[in-house]
Amino acid sequence: MSNERQRRGLMLVISSPSGVGKTSLCRRLIADHADLELSISVTTRPPRPGEHEGREYYFVSRDEFMAQVADGVFLEWAEVHGHCYGTPREPVMAMLASGRDVIFDIDWQGALSIAQTAPIDTVRVFILPPSISEMARRIHVRAGDEDEVIARRLETAKVEFTKWGDYDYVLLNDDFDRAYADLAHIYHAERLRRDRNVWIAGFVEHLKIEQVRG
Repeated sequence: MSNERQRRGLMLVISSPSGVGKTSLCRRLIADHADLELSISVTTRPPRPGEHEGREYYFVSRDEFMAQVADGVFLEWAEVHGHCYGTPREPVMAMLASGRDVIFDIDWQGALSIAQTAPIDTVRVFILPPSISEMARRIHVRAGDEDEVIARRLETAKVEFTKWGDYDYVLLNDDFDRAYADLAHIYHAERLRRDRNVWIAGFVEHLKIEQVRG
């Protein structure tokens, strides 16, 4: 009997308003788990300082983006703060089939689309800030956003906060290390779900045969 523990990967979807810390949480989780890959979105927004093509996003023109929409390239896509964002379908499905997990740093619209497309494979986590004032401070500290964009993000947050009830888990990021520990616990538990570990049925059958022989 093969000792390989075959499993299907999961899609861990992390959402929050801007300035709550979801990107930092995602990056740390990826750094600590070799089987977890970040889904790289395609976007029409320009790169921020320090961002690189293919690392944070794939940057395209709006015409290029809409052509990809027409070709069915995206698992999900949405327009947020005047820019389009989309998740390429093919690499995500390939990673899941190979047993690798994929983490998504996306807004509630994308999270909803992914959950509707692949409900069994999707785990959704919503991150809350300790306060609106702290969230606003973090947005202002982050380089690359103009005042108009910041104001729009804060206004959009009022709608985003109402979506928490659509998620499987809700975390409060008032202490980064504690929020990260909670997120890691969620990820570990979801990896162990019976329906994601196809090896278990065969293993139990092997145990039954051993018992009969014994």
